[in-house]
Amino acid sequence: MKGRKSTVTTSSHSSDSHPSDFYVPAGSSGSGSYTLDLSPERSVLGHSSLRVLPLAPGGSHAFYAGESEWIVLPLAGSCTVTADGQRFELRGRASVFAGVSDFAYVPPGARVGVSSRGGGRFALAGARCGGERRLPARYRPASEVPVELRGAGACSRQVNNFAAAGTFDAEKLIAVEVLTPGGNWSSYPPHKHDECRPGVESELEEIYYFEIAAAAAGNPAAEGVGYQRVTPSGQGKGTEVLAEVRTGDAVLIPDGWHGPSIAAPGHDMYYLNVMAGPEPDRQWLICDHPDHAWIRGAWATQPVDPRLPLYEAPAPEVER
Repeated sequence: MKGRKSTVTTSSHSSDSHPSDFYVPAGSSGSGSYTLDLSPERSVLGHSSLRVLPLAPGGSHAFYAGESEWIVLPLAGSCTVTADGQRFELRGRASVFAGVSDFAYVPPGARVGVSSRGGGRFALAGARCGGERRLPARYRPASEVPVELRGAGACSRQVNNFAAAGTFDAEKLIAVEVLTPGGNWSSYPPHKHDECRPGVESELEEIYYFEIAAAAAGNPAAEGVGYQRVTPSGQGKGTEVLAEVRTGDAVLIPDGWHGPSIAAPGHDMYYLNVMAGPEPDRQWLICDHPDHAWIRGAWATQPVDPRLPLYEAPAPEVER
């Protein structure tokens, strides 16, 4: 399946939009030190940002947080983060398929440094803030990241709720990691969160950033793929995407029903979700697509995929 990436994308979200606004192939949206650089200034999104920062051994990078809050999350490797006079040592991980990672939060207006003795790749997940409150820079260990199993059967997936609305305090930013075993569907049933309906649905745009695992058997060099679907939710919201995704690709979802996210058999799929929106209350309330919501009831009679969890959060370190 190697060769040119195939994607079908259309959108009526804006008269100025075109397909590449929503499906972002790896290497197509980098700038400066970043291999991926998505922000309100550089995309169709108005609130969310995601950068991927590679560092060579001994490398370092500095940036200004501006009006956004940020989380520095190791994708592969370890790093040191400095902000607001504080220094955080992130152990990181070998890869997103190897374990939960610790991370650092930095507030708007901070001058941030990221350095890595051994090198690696680091995600910078951001959200534009309203300035109502400025939270302190802080560190969270991997042992405190809740690992959740969702769905059942072929819809089983693992969610690392490292910066979910109910597990970590931020002003606007919501971010989680999802791991889907090869052959399974996640982000299913299709759901949306593009309207402000108090107590029912939150208005949140979203970024999906993908990595695909090498084959565990057969030909380990074979390139894996996944698929992402977004369909219009109506009422003038018309984002539509059908994309074949590989490692380093991203899909932007300003609105619409999103899902399924499909992992090809033999290749586990990872995606990082970054969400933010205009509402004053930071919460994740979703609405399932009415044609497919029934699938949740079927999970009660199905076991969770025995391949999950791919890993669990490590035990807390014991101080000596």
